[in-house]
Order: sequence, then structure tokens, then C-alpha cells
Amino acid sequence: MTKNQLRVLFKNKRNAISGTEKLKLDDLLLIQFQQLDFSSVKSLFSYWPMEHHSEPNVELMARFLRFMIPEIQIAYPVINNIEVSMKAILTDEHTYFKKNEWGMTEPIGNAEILSQQLDLIFIPLLAFDSKGFRVGYGKGYYDRYLANCKKEAVKIGFSYFEPIDQISDTNQFDVPLNYCITPQHIYEF
Repeated sequence: MTKNQLRVLFKNKRNAISGTEKLKLDDLLLIQFQQLDFSSVKSLFSYWPMEHHSEPNVELMARFLRFMIPEIQIAYPVINNIEVSMKAILTDEHTYFKKNEWGMTEPIGNAEILSQQLDLIFIPLLAFDSKGFRVGYGKGYYDRYLANCKKEAVKIGFSYFEPIDQISDTNQFDVPLNYCITPQHIYEF
């Protein structure tokens, strides 16, 4: 299937999950996530899950890391529509957030952390395949950003669903994940 076909299919599948089931699946994702080794992580690039897209609650994982690694630096994306780019803005307990035109929650102000300084990156996705490629929302912000990150940065996606065999229209600009976590499995690529 193509990325566009998969976007439609998996948006519908996610929207069909009840609120109660979503809470259970998020807890199972957290349990899987806690099995990974984060001893060398000093910085995380996360994102706020968009409720209107029924995204997995990655804030559970970010909070877990903040508890386990109190000195961790956590950043969130800010989108620049004109330049079609994204930057990582550091946050703390005093950071204010606002929603942008797509309903993404972005931090206001604060300092940028450079892409080369990130150790761990949570990447939103709708679907992923057995090779670690993902289907995002189609704007390409993450793939462009990830191309500038250090090679050692660990890229993790979270999905309520298991992988498909193959995304038929991946290209040389698509950056694969290192891991994708589902409620039942941790996939390493």
C-alpha cells in the first residue's frame, strides 16, 4: 500500500479505538518502553500527542524519562511553515505551550537545542513497516529534521498496531526508525 492509502486506513483504525481501550493501550506501550536501556540518554526530542488524531500518549514515556533521569533535557518541536522546517525547543516545568494551526502543541519561547545534540527522538507515525519505515502525516518535517541529527540518535515510534510488510512508496529521503513500540512488542530495526 502507498503512504496515502495507509494514512487513510490507519487514521480510521485509530479513531475507532474507544477512550477506555486507548488508556489501556497507552499503559501497555509504557510497559514496553520501560524495557529499553536509557542509561546514556541526556536529551529527548518528544512531541505532544494530538488528541484529534488519537495519537499514542507519548507524554507518559517523557514523564517516565524525566523521573528516571532528572537532569534530562526535553525538547518539543516548533514548526516553521514558511521555511518548511522544524526546530527543537527546550522545555522545563515553567514552559508555556500553545496550539498551532494544525492542532500541534508547541512550546513558547525558550532556547533551541541543536539536532546534533539529541540522543533520543520520539517520532509520530500512523503506520510502520517491517523495515522500520513509517507513514507520517505527509508534510516531511520529521524526515528533513532527522537527516541533520547525529547518526547515533535513537529514533522511536509508537503504534497501537503491528507493522505492515512494506510501504510501497518509500524513497531515499525517508529516515527509518531504530525502534517501534506496540502494546505487545518492541521492534528493532
